Amino acid sequence: MAATVAAPDPDEMPVPELAEDAARCARRLAAADRVLLASHIDADGLTSAAVASTALERAGIPYEVVFEKQLDAESVAGIADRDYDTVLFTDFGSGQLDIIAAHERAGHFEPVIADHHQPATGEAADGGACETEFHLNPLLRGLNGASELSGAGAAYVLARALEPVGAEREHGRDADNRDLAALAVVGAVGDMQASGGELHGANAGIVAEGVAAGVLDEGQDLAVYGKQTRPLPKLLEYATDTFVPGISNDEAGAIEFLRSLDLDLQDADGDWRTWVDLPREEQQAITSGLIERAIRSGVPAHKAENLVGTTYTLLDEPVGTELRDASEFSTLLNATARYERADVGLAVCRGDRDAGLARARTLLRDHRRNLSEGLNWVKRTGVTREDNLQWFDAGDEIRETIVGIIAGMAVGTSGVDRNTPIIAFARKSDEETKVSSRGTPALVGQGLDLSVVMGEASAAVGGGGGGHDVAAGATIPAGEERAFIEEADRIVGDQLG
Repeated sequence: MAATVAAPDPDEMPVPELAEDAARCARRLAAADRVLLASHIDADGLTSAAVASTALERAGIPYEVVFEKQLDAESVAGIADRDYDTVLFTDFGSGQLDIIAAHERAGHFEPVIADHHQPATGEAADGGACETEFHLNPLLRGLNGASELSGAGAAYVLARALEPVGAEREHGRDADNRDLAALAVVGAVGDMQASGGELHGANAGIVAEGVAAGVLDEGQDLAVYGKQTRPLPKLLEYATDTFVPGISNDEAGAIEFLRSLDLDLQDADGDWRTWVDLPREEQQAITSGLIERAIRSGVPAHKAENLVGTTYTLLDEPVGTELRDASEFSTLLNATARYERADVGLAVCRGDRDAGLARARTLLRDHRRNLSEGLNWVKRTGVTREDNLQWFDAGDEIRETIVGIIAGMAVGTSGVDRNTPIIAFARKSDEETKVSSRGTPALVGQGLDLSVVMGEASAAVGGGGGGHDVAAGATIPAGEERAFIEEADRIVGDQLG
């Protein structure tokens, strides 16, 4: 029996602009005998899959989940071979509509897309149009998919429209999907949509629903990664978004600063406490001292104030764990995805707190070690400066799945300019090179759009790419790195000129 879903009132939806599209997609899914759910593998993709699969399950719709690192002609053909009449794409699909639409017209499957990336335009692979009926994407309704709504956010809007009614409620439960807002926020934070430290636009509507549902807390706190799990010196040493001379990237300096505060910040065994171990007055003392030190060290006051920002806490998760903080949760998920264990990340999102979480934590430890080694390699090797960008080629030294993260971490370290976009290469195979790029919100404000840079520069050398304005990637033929850099440098120069 087909599931019955509610017809959402736009005024009661977290993103009213998408209510009609969400309802249309939900009705199509509810009419399906079964659904193949295909999703991307990063934190946003994993949370998208978790949100969507939970909503399908609650609506009584049978489903199977598959993950793809990259959605291209080969992977879409593989999806078509699975012989599902209905395929739900989350956190990708819009940009591959030229391929998907051709399969739809060939009768291979009917797609439902919940995405936030730039939709493909022009002619599809079969010569037809790049269009499909069941397409949920903020960009189609005038919203910014790079900063206002993530893939998980699009999946959440769909989940709210999929809420079952009447006899279709699972075991009679109230199938209100607002509890899934917490995962949608993790996806948005993992997709770097917390511009200026805060989610805004359509994301803010999802935050509000999570707060109202009692699964999320939005507050003001020290805007530093690792408050749940990192010992205090490491917390401050690795806090580089707002660079504090003598503390950031300086373990001895961080320890000296903490000891200067005359607070009891170590336990009886001499181990440093974590941020969440501290009472509020001690947290405030550290925050005030850090801002004062930053200003005395020459950091402009308006930048020093960025040390305090908006934080998103998952209230159903234990204090002191990676899952309590949206930023740390997203990093845990990235650690599973980038080591080909998307299944583990999905299990954690779906509530596995035993074997799945233990495996994810092991992957996170390995991930952190690899990031540290990769960052040290960049520090030793340095970057090459062009007129408008800086870059490095890691070859086999850094995994292609994490080279973009390391590029972002390297910004602001010695010899790497915070005010210049950075591009990183890593070997993908004998035939292909992975390209990752990172900018800053300030550069985006000046006109930088790395999605355009990656797309156009890769196309110029026979590759393909895209992403978001502040972070994007590409795959290019091996040996075309120099030609790619020359084209990318020209495009960035035009954008920032």
